[in-house]
Amino acid sequence: MVADDELEVRLLLEAIYVRFHYDFREYSRASVRRRLDLAVAAFGCKTISALQDRILHEDSAFPTLLQYLTIQVSDLFRDPHYFRAFRERVVPVLRTYPSLKFWVAGCSAGEEVYSFAILLREEGLLDRTIIYATDINEGALGAARAGIYDLDRMKTFTANHQASGAPCSLSIYYTARYGSAVFDRSLCKNVVFSDHSLATDAVFAEVHVVSCRNVLIYFERSLQDRAVALFRDALCVRGFLGLGARETLRFSGHAADFGVFVPDVQWYQRH
Repeated sequence: MVADDELEVRLLLEAIYVRFHYDFREYSRASVRRRLDLAVAAFGCKTISALQDRILHEDSAFPTLLQYLTIQVSDLFRDPHYFRAFRERVVPVLRTYPSLKFWVAGCSAGEEVYSFAILLREEGLLDRTIIYATDINEGALGAARAGIYDLDRMKTFTANHQASGAPCSLSIYYTARYGSAVFDRSLCKNVVFSDHSLATDAVFAEVHVVSCRNVLIYFERSLQDRAVALFRDALCVRGFLGLGARETLRFSGHAADFGVFVPDVQWYQRH
């Protein structure tokens, strides 16, 4: 017998899929439940069923709920060793291509996008690179397009940037204004921000690099395999896939399609 609260979660996720075409049905149930509990409290509801009633009948309710279901906190150059490995091991291979395409999947508020844009500029590759930055949250995409972050985050961003092997100061890439850091708009000259769902959408381009970090950990195994299949199909032969520190292809149904490129840093190469 299904517990009442589990049934409420299933019905809510089904309602979201049918009404709004966002599919959270194969997201990690534990993660979804934690986020829904926060949303129930924030909305002042007593039950998940009451929350479902709100999102089906109040126009402003679902966009607010979406922030709880999707927003993830990141930093520029988060896990600097990931970017150092990219700079030292992957970039020399990428230099052999006349033009490059990147896909930053689940880009959230854009920290990963700006990290790669800065690194590619430092390595002389940005002008011949197109970066596709995708997420299912339009609010997050708006923040990513703006490229504005709290100034008090710059200390962490700067330390990460230096640890990634940067040859210069991060401060040359942003302007401080009224307690915020506004990043140079030219960094996004070749960035395409777009809505894309790993749960429901298809491959949209052939790319040389996919970076999707700290997204798969929120998926159930079947959805993880779907996402990895998308990355495989998007990547050119010998293209690179980067995952988060707690993610691995070891148990994926598509593990045989990739080889480990940088051990312990989660950079893989497509066969």
